[in-house]
Amino acid sequence: MLPIPSQLAAAAPGQMDPEMAAMAMNGHWPLPSLPQSSQPSVSAATSTTAHVVASVADSVSTASIMASVAPAPPLLQTSVSSTPSSQSTPNPLSVSGNLISTITSSATSGSITAGTSAAAVAAASAPSIGISAPASTPIPASAASIPIGIKPPAQSPAPGTQAAAKRREIYRFESTKPLFAAAWSYKSSKKFRLAVGTIEQEVMPNKVSVIQLDENTEELVEKASFEHQFAANCIGFIPDKNDQYPDLLATSADCLRIWRLGNDNSVVLDAMLSNVSSRSGNFASPLTNFDWNEMDPSLIGTCSIDTTCTIWELRTGKAIGTTTVDRGGTTGTVKTQLIAHDKPVHDIKFSKLANGRDHFATVGADGSARMFDLRNLQHSTIVYEDPNHAPLMRLAWNKQDSHFLATFAQDSSEVVIIDIRLPCNPIAKLNNHRLCVNGVAWAPHSTSHICTAGDDHQALIWDLRTMQQRNVEDPILAYQAGGEVNQVHWSSSHTDWISICFNNCLEILRV
Repeated sequence: MLPIPSQLAAAAPGQMDPEMAAMAMNGHWPLPSLPQSSQPSVSAATSTTAHVVASVADSVSTASIMASVAPAPPLLQTSVSSTPSSQSTPNPLSVSGNLISTITSSATSGSITAGTSAAAVAAASAPSIGISAPASTPIPASAASIPIGIKPPAQSPAPGTQAAAKRREIYRFESTKPLFAAAWSYKSSKKFRLAVGTIEQEVMPNKVSVIQLDENTEELVEKASFEHQFAANCIGFIPDKNDQYPDLLATSADCLRIWRLGNDNSVVLDAMLSNVSSRSGNFASPLTNFDWNEMDPSLIGTCSIDTTCTIWELRTGKAIGTTTVDRGGTTGTVKTQLIAHDKPVHDIKFSKLANGRDHFATVGADGSARMFDLRNLQHSTIVYEDPNHAPLMRLAWNKQDSHFLATFAQDSSEVVIIDIRLPCNPIAKLNNHRLCVNGVAWAPHSTSHICTAGDDHQALIWDLRTMQQRNVEDPILAYQAGGEVNQVHWSSSHTDWISICFNNCLEILRV
């Protein structure tokens, strides 16, 4: 089951209210009546300053962003670009009909074996399921060979040899404590670098580790670490592929923290941005998630249990295009804060629609998914509501076509695919998981591939090009992990690698 880490904090102004935090852990959030205004505040490490720019109340409507969106095409389209990996390119796994390749890992050797499940064989004779491309839009021949699937080596090379290292499909990092939040680095100069945080409710402080694949030992090793009082429920590197910005890392828990990573693997707290509003009195409401805008890295959106979302505008203290070495400090300014849902907000994600800067979506405990436009926050658009009004936990945008998003409800084994041009009418449901889903991630290089993970120890990859009906039961790839998978992330820099967290382990898998 997907947790929302929000442990108790000291009862002091500007910090988390103990009573509210305790209720957050139990899933209850009694809130005062809607205020006339909210006043977020910022506390900064070193020279950090911030102030309120705007405060906006939300008035839900069903017509705002949709007016500016192009009409819906009848079917999903496929657009794939190939991104080379630093590892040797594996042959794609051949998939026929509903055949599922089940991948299992060896904890001791890191090797993998492939086999075919009995259920998959039985289903192979059945007609394939999925949305077929229209006759006027044939699928390119290149799309048939998308590198989705793990192919094991034909022979087992001698351990420690160069051939063995190149053919490894799984790398594992093990911690002494349970792991939860994780993220891939975007920077091209930091290959195969991730950050991962521990989650312990009883023993504090927790820890965040920055790990990287060592090219000599072919192991994931810890390069840096720092204490994190409360378990981080979300971690993210600055989306900077071209090394234009400082090396920053953000974490969320009781507040949003911005960390600066040095070339010597040092870590310095640059800013601490607290979500204080009149809805929560003088206490900072715990955050449930955040998202860093990929098109404009100066923007970060956070969501909280107090029903609000806050868009922060960061200033890194570094002028792009100069050669002056000046550390400076990161400052955060509240660009706007709005009441997004009737109940706690569980996730927020920026969309690449239009200029990729102004649109974002949220999901919350009221069971709805909503879209907002920073240029007009007087209205929001409900794009989906759970039929049973169950809380929606996470959402993810299609990286190549931002008309599509995926979400899932609390304790649900089903992932819903939505076309925002057809609000409240899911175009597909992915329901092969046997227990509740905890994470979802779209492929950064494909419009049609998505990965889901859950309590059934499985990470599943689906191909949406072949869907013909809304209930989809068979993925094209299944990976069996060694425990309940609580998060999954698809690397945007190494597009044939995903990461998962379970128990005390983080694994990166070649797909």
